[in-house]
Amino acid sequence: MTWTLHEWSTDLRHAARALRRTPGFTALAVGMLGLAIGVNAGMFGVVNTVLLDPLPYAHADRLVHVAASAPGTDFPEEFGVGPEFYLQYREQSRLLEEVSTYNSFTSTLRADNRVERIRMSAPTNSLYATLGATPILGRLPVAEDENRVAVISYALWSSWFGRDSSVVGRTFYMAGQDRTVIGVMGPAFGFPTEGTMLWIANEIRPADVEPGQFGQGLVARMAPGASLADVATELDALARRLPERFGGPPSYARMIEKHHAVVRPLADQLLGQVVQPLWVLLGAVGIVLLIAWANVANLFLVRAEGRQRDLAVRRALGAGRAQLVRLQLLEAGIVAALAGGVAVLIAALVFPLFLQAAPPDVLRLSQVHLDLPTILFTLLAATGSALACGAVPALRGSAPDLQRLRNGGRGATRRQHWGRHGLVVAQTALALVLLIGSGLLVRSVSALRQVDPGYDTRDVFTFQIAPDRPSLNDGPGFAQFELAFMDRLRALPGVQVVGLVDNIPLDEGTRTLRFRGEGTDADGGTLLHSTTAAGDYFQAMGIGVLEGRPFEPTDHTTALGNVVVSRSAAAALWPGQGALGRQLRAQGDSGWSTVVGVVEDVLQDDFRDDPQPVVYYPLVGPTASEWRTSSPAYVLKTTRAEQIAPEVLALVREVAPEAPMYRVYTMAGLARTSMLNLSFTMLTLGIVAGLALILGAVGLYGVLSYVVAERTREIGVRMALGAQAAQVRAMVVAQGARVVGAGILIGVGVALASTRALSSLLFGVRALDPITFLAMPAGMVAVGLLASYLPARRASNVDPIESLKGE
Repeated sequence: MTWTLHEWSTDLRHAARALRRTPGFTALAVGMLGLAIGVNAGMFGVVNTVLLDPLPYAHADRLVHVAASAPGTDFPEEFGVGPEFYLQYREQSRLLEEVSTYNSFTSTLRADNRVERIRMSAPTNSLYATLGATPILGRLPVAEDENRVAVISYALWSSWFGRDSSVVGRTFYMAGQDRTVIGVMGPAFGFPTEGTMLWIANEIRPADVEPGQFGQGLVARMAPGASLADVATELDALARRLPERFGGPPSYARMIEKHHAVVRPLADQLLGQVVQPLWVLLGAVGIVLLIAWANVANLFLVRAEGRQRDLAVRRALGAGRAQLVRLQLLEAGIVAALAGGVAVLIAALVFPLFLQAAPPDVLRLSQVHLDLPTILFTLLAATGSALACGAVPALRGSAPDLQRLRNGGRGATRRQHWGRHGLVVAQTALALVLLIGSGLLVRSVSALRQVDPGYDTRDVFTFQIAPDRPSLNDGPGFAQFELAFMDRLRALPGVQVVGLVDNIPLDEGTRTLRFRGEGTDADGGTLLHSTTAAGDYFQAMGIGVLEGRPFEPTDHTTALGNVVVSRSAAAALWPGQGALGRQLRAQGDSGWSTVVGVVEDVLQDDFRDDPQPVVYYPLVGPTASEWRTSSPAYVLKTTRAEQIAPEVLALVREVAPEAPMYRVYTMAGLARTSMLNLSFTMLTLGIVAGLALILGAVGLYGVLSYVVAERTREIGVRMALGAQAAQVRAMVVAQGARVVGAGILIGVGVALASTRALSSLLFGVRALDPITFLAMPAGMVAVGLLASYLPARRASNVDPIESLKGE
């Protein structure tokens, strides 16, 4: 059957007029659909930009990240490779076309009168060929450049040098020495993080390799047709030959025997922990759209049933069923089109709110905006909404009950509306799934906040500086500067105690070394973490001293070689024995250090992790060649932690005007940031679940309200025959309870099967947590009963005389 343009335009005008005559219905339908589609469009835009768009590198589908694992050893579950792996893989792999190592660190850049600490990387020169990247200005480094040159990012070129092409060839102080800028990368190049501003030339030569120095990232491009499994198998075989080629102690050879290459797509490595939360949130907002569809479909069903007499008249006057379907679908199409316009506005609002609340440093998150794919998704969702919400009501309404003409439009009593009730059951079930998921995340965040990290995050201010002067290049000069500067910091108003540490918890990871305790096997040793501490660090952080003493000033000014160890480090080196007075030595050290104190374990990287065994060094080692200098974090215990930064900055400008002040935090802020991934997912899913609950309650209320209106005559008869208002309320509430109960049973079943997808996000709670699975359905019952009670109360107020007047 075909229709003319005139027929379409005529029906379109009729549909528009019909919607204008019911502004309440139109506004409610457009609002619910617009909100649901807008939230989905916003979330789709984020997922599309962050997860679905390919990386901006050549042959992005063949780029992989390579790490190492050594099950059965004391190495971490996964760790970075050493330089010997890079040489072996690059020279002998048949399945890898290009290979490069890389790292990420912060260091000082001085250009003219500007000094800042920025994010840098020192990859091998093969990185650019591996990623297929070329500069927009200048050239790339070659082996002859050694480490005297650098390439800068487009962002650095723009913000520091005003896009001046003459920057190429100029020399600046970068990462501890003067280096020459030889190239500028394009705006899309940001590796290994978007915040990387500068890449220092670096080459690895076989003669410089010391086996066992792990921790470097490795990126490679697979040959066409190669699979991840094939590459891992080949790299395992190549790694087995490393001791033969590069030597190393027996412990290194034993580790290599258990080595397995970990090969994953580069995109998965760069995106890290955000992949699953984003997919979970996209699925959650998709459920909200399904609930909105069910709600609006119910509204159209009610509308179609309320228009039975009008549709019956049209059918009696000769209108065909197809014409009636077309008319009602056009109404749904107009509603969906208006909702699509609202959705675009909502999506435009969602993006900045999402970017503001999301965890920092998510790859490509800053590039999210209202782009063409998002608009196309909105149009597709609006079209789907028109069909999903309008098709069934249009088909049911196109076959009107002609008896309505004779009855004058009066509704029959006790009519069953299984279609509408089924939609409400589905809404309830879907909303409950989201509620249970958000409940599990709420309990996880609550459990995370109860974790004792081994230190106090309250009233602690921390920062770093990077002074640059010749007197700090030797150990004694460095220690003298640090101790004097801490004395100046103690004099600031409100400062109680001051300390310093090389790697502040929740911000930087500690280095790992192999340690030998006195009387143990000379080969191998125990893998422990190490850092440097001074001043009143343990007191400032509230880290308990379990045995012995913390560091004293003499530990930092004379080469005594004293150290403090954490409880788990003492247990690892001397299980079941005392640690005080014992001696230990790190691999590569020539002298022994004496344990003068044992302190409580701390959580270094994340509240989810286990405590690390740590050896704390003073500012001086046991021999002159082992002074450990760095750019430590200063820790101030003060009730003015949130306000003291300007005073500290003024003191830094006085003491070390050449030093940039950076990594300025409070420990409370670092604690919040460490939980940001989980709390952000919890907050977003909680908002979505709340929206789903509201839509579900509105759907139930709407259905029961229509049922009450349709059964007004029946209710009037019951009350005329002596039924009490309480009985009528109970009848309507029971009907709603049956619908909600069915939805809860289905929702719990779906949640039991689906919440396992959240397992990796949860902490301190199981995916099948009984408290959550009892509390959330109970809450749903309460909301359902409230939504049922409101129309039930209206039903109990029916006047029997008025309800029977129509007869």
